Amino acid sequence: MTSNEERPDRAHERPEGVGDLTVEALGSLSKALETVERARGHLYGFHQLTGTADLELDRAVRLLREAGHAQWADRVQEEVLGRNVIPGHWTFQIVEAYDHTYYEPFRDLERGAVDALAAGRGHLYEAEMKEARRTTGHPDHTARPA
Repeated sequence: MTSNEERPDRAHERPEGVGDLTVEALGSLSKALETVERARGHLYGFHQLTGTADLELDRAVRLLREAGHAQWADRVQEEVLGRNVIPGHWTFQIVEAYDHTYYEPFRDLERGAVDALAAGRGHLYEAEMKEARRTTGHPDHTARPA
């Protein structure tokens, strides 16, 4: 094992003068952003699932017509197919509004805080936790990739 593997890379070492509370605060801010990333993923899942259901309605309308249920086909087509999920919005508009109103400002603020308070070095809290928990010299506990 090379000595490089025994030290974290520079991007994950605490810059001079950055205190414990700052590292903890930035870790908390990053953790909150990671949670928002997950929420955003669920929102995209909602978007894709709703779109898939809407596209499946085309088949339902066709099959209802073929089965002789034109009145039901018309109702599905007029009342549900292409319907807004909330007034004036399809799911893509909800995703866009979330991104512009909440996600992007949050992401930019977190990046700005890491840049300003930790010289752009992210995940310091986790990197220091890794250092505290790993077994030096163990091949599966290297500080970084070879």
